[in-house]
Amino acid sequence: MNIKKSILLRVRLAFLAVVVFVLAVVYRIADVQFVEGDQWRQKAEVMGLDYKTIKATRGSIYASGNDLLATSLPFYKVAFDPSLANEEIFKSGIDSLSHLLSTFFRDRSSDEYKKRISDARHSGRRYMILNKRLINYQEKDRLSEWPIFRRGQMLGGVIFQKEDRRHRPFRSLAQRTIGYINEDQVGVGIERSFNDYLAGREGRGLFQRVAGGNWKPLNVASDVKPLDGYDVHTTIDINLQDVAQNALLRALEKHKAAYGSVVLMEVKTGEIKAISNLTRQEGGGYAETFNYAVQGTNDPGSTFKLASMIALLEQGEISLTDSIDTGEGVKEFYNREMTDESAWKGGYGKLTIQQVFEKSSNVGVSMLVDSLFGDNPQNYIDLIKKTGFGKPLGFQMMGEGQPYIKETDDKSWSGVSLPWMSVGYETSVTPLQTLALYNAVANEGKMIQPIIVKSINRANQEVEKFQAKTLNKRIASKRTIEKLKMMLEGVVEHGTATNIKNSHYKIAGKTGTAQKLINGRYTRGRYYTSFAGYFPADEPVYSAIVVIDDPKGYKAYASSVAAPVFKEIADMIYSQDLDIHDEFESQLLAEEGTFPMIRAGYYDELKELCNELGISNHLEEEDVEWVRTKVDNNAITWKRNHSESNLVPNVQGMTLRDALYLLENKGLKVSITGTGRVRKQSVRPGMRIDKGTTITIELG
Repeated sequence: MNIKKSILLRVRLAFLAVVVFVLAVVYRIADVQFVEGDQWRQKAEVMGLDYKTIKATRGSIYASGNDLLATSLPFYKVAFDPSLANEEIFKSGIDSLSHLLSTFFRDRSSDEYKKRISDARHSGRRYMILNKRLINYQEKDRLSEWPIFRRGQMLGGVIFQKEDRRHRPFRSLAQRTIGYINEDQVGVGIERSFNDYLAGREGRGLFQRVAGGNWKPLNVASDVKPLDGYDVHTTIDINLQDVAQNALLRALEKHKAAYGSVVLMEVKTGEIKAISNLTRQEGGGYAETFNYAVQGTNDPGSTFKLASMIALLEQGEISLTDSIDTGEGVKEFYNREMTDESAWKGGYGKLTIQQVFEKSSNVGVSMLVDSLFGDNPQNYIDLIKKTGFGKPLGFQMMGEGQPYIKETDDKSWSGVSLPWMSVGYETSVTPLQTLALYNAVANEGKMIQPIIVKSINRANQEVEKFQAKTLNKRIASKRTIEKLKMMLEGVVEHGTATNIKNSHYKIAGKTGTAQKLINGRYTRGRYYTSFAGYFPADEPVYSAIVVIDDPKGYKAYASSVAAPVFKEIADMIYSQDLDIHDEFESQLLAEEGTFPMIRAGYYDELKELCNELGISNHLEEEDVEWVRTKVDNNAITWKRNHSESNLVPNVQGMTLRDALYLLENKGLKVSITGTGRVRKQSVRPGMRIDKGTTITIELG
């Protein structure tokens, strides 16, 4: 046999041996896994070994400006394997370690800790929980440097078992919208609706049962690490959320209402900037316990008259200047009377179609609808549903309430159904669904799907992006949309909401006051009030709806209850958002010798404002945060507004937001009266601060 054949034979034999070895390994793995699997699993159970789930860190929820709305903070349970440290390390460190544990946890003396740990070491215990209290990440770092512990888990025996806890930095702000989810996957809000993204992917790890029924992680190579959840970025503006929620809360407290809801949305994008739902609690306070805006269906009342007007105008047989005689404000339809609020003083008499809407005449609207659609009520219903109103929005959050607009083949349909539907009864929609219709009018007839989540991210990388879907390219003709806008503006200019009219910008909207359905009967004196609309009316940027249920007191109508909340939110936005102001011409300002209301506040913001408006401004001294103004020769000089930490600051001339920030950060309780900028403060600037003292600021 020559050398070549000898080498080839050896290679073949070696290859055959490797194949046989691999096949033997595969056979043995299969045998252990499937044939002897039960036997070895039983032995593992006896030994106390088991693969357990390792939870992934849940993703965070962010507001639009990257403010954290909800996040998972790591906390740790401190456990110890006292057998791992060698004798020298243990003896040299146990006294110091016991003293540090006693000082840190304050539950046992140093001697007690030393005895517990030493006894566990002598008895061969491999795992003990030193204290049930969870520590945070910073505390974990401190403990990691202590004697024995600094040797790590393998040499020192310290075990930090991570447990995540959900944290909401803004506490009750948008609490119900953010929501929650429990161990059984039961939950609400964004936490539940986007759980598939937030939850991440669980891992698996080998654990050993130790004394006391606890499980100790072994950290072996076969462990499968968990994959952390994605982050959810919402459309919520935390500042606007604060404004909307507090405006709603004040109104609810004032009127002792059962619950309230407010939604603020961008007209063009459909992005929800603020959403709040507050329910009266047994103790008298208010908390977010149910999402009325998304889930709560109700008879909308007069806000539904917008839909009726769309049907009337699209039918093409009426003009806004046409008139109708509403008489003394009472009209009988079959066996029921329809009334206007003006009936007690003789009714409105003859009104134009525009006035019918502006004054929210039930008699006028129902007469118009009945005369035009009485012979074919299904045509009225079809025209409304053609807009998209009355259909689910397909909102991103689970649990959207199902809208109900009665059909003529409904078992409960009767002769009075059409006139009563026309003014917002015998039908049921959510506030968000109503807002989508009003937003469509503001958006030149284009109905879009409201959204509250705009992207899913992993760290800074965008994984998925969401945009508002177009639900209807045009809910009505251009001509009808223009007429609807005129009517909605007229409600505030001449109609039921003149109390929210102002000279700075125009609001368009509609009041709604519906009698509550209690035990199957509509009850006088118990109302579901609302106001839906948009602003500025000439170039809409935001749309909003405010709902306040069952307000108490003499003035329990929408104009006095819900509309003022809308205006308060709109005023605050108008005062802060330069983009919705008319363009400022600095030349005219200089010629007329007048300046905008700039008196005091945060320097960086005021400087940006002046630069935007083209106003000359400069600092008297450098490195200042809070300033007051001095106007001279069409220019502004910024003077330091002293706000030492132990003195009451001067907040006169500031916006409410800036004044609250300064005063509350100094430990003062603030009471507010009036609207506008701070005109007076009850505690003189420069006085020593007594934390907890109440200071009253008068706005005007």
